[in-house]
Amino acid sequence: MLEILGNALTDNGLIVAFTVVGLTMFVSYFLSDKLTKGRIHGSAIAIALGLVLAYIGGMVTGGEKGLSDIGIFAGIGLMGGGMLRDFAIVATAFGANFSEIKKAGVNGVVSLFLGVVLSFVIGVGIALAFGYTDAVSLTTIGAGTATYIVGPVTGTAIGASSEVITLSIAAGLVKSILTMIGTPFVAKYIGLNNPRTAMVYGGLMGTTSGVAGGLAATDPKLVPYGAVTATFYTGLGCLMAPSVLFLMTKAVFG
Repeated sequence: MLEILGNALTDNGLIVAFTVVGLTMFVSYFLSDKLTKGRIHGSAIAIALGLVLAYIGGMVTGGEKGLSDIGIFAGIGLMGGGMLRDFAIVATAFGANFSEIKKAGVNGVVSLFLGVVLSFVIGVGIALAFGYTDAVSLTTIGAGTATYIVGPVTGTAIGASSEVITLSIAAGLVKSILTMIGTPFVAKYIGLNNPRTAMVYGGLMGTTSGVAGGLAATDPKLVPYGAVTATFYTGLGCLMAPSVLFLMTKAVFG
């Protein structure tokens, strides 16, 4: 009976993957509500749980793909692979409306470019501190610091290794989690209490999930405004990182 069940789960890996993610999200939002009263958003807890599960999967199997190295969870590798990632990027781009960005004014537009460049520079600095010196690796990790979507898109475009792309995703995840957790605590000190500042904040931070989660814990009414500029941030990063920022990094570091 167990063998039949195991074979059924293995043969329907993608369905199992969606089920695991759904259960993880349910548990995460339950913990967020009961333990933190919503101060730490469920998305942040879900990301943390995902990292723990990936670590456990790697330790148990000795593999390199986390939980997807276990047979019945192989569908998670497909669900988290490039196909659905690119689909999410395209869906995000189609959801962006240029007329909305005009509502943020000049400050909102400036915050977008400043946010991308500042995050990129910080990421390059971190990569240098860890011993990376080639332009491809520096650019990929710097792009990942912008968001964990921009990192793999940039790395794939400029030919980075899978290890460096993974590091770029990790950098973006750390930023997303810190943004989710930290936003409610810094909101009152930076005047994050109205739509305009929410748009500027979304442009500076950029990580859509982090900004949305952080603003949801601060004031749910601000989420749509921060998400608008954060969405454009991802698109802008995907355009700038593998082109202008890569060429600038290559000119400086060779």
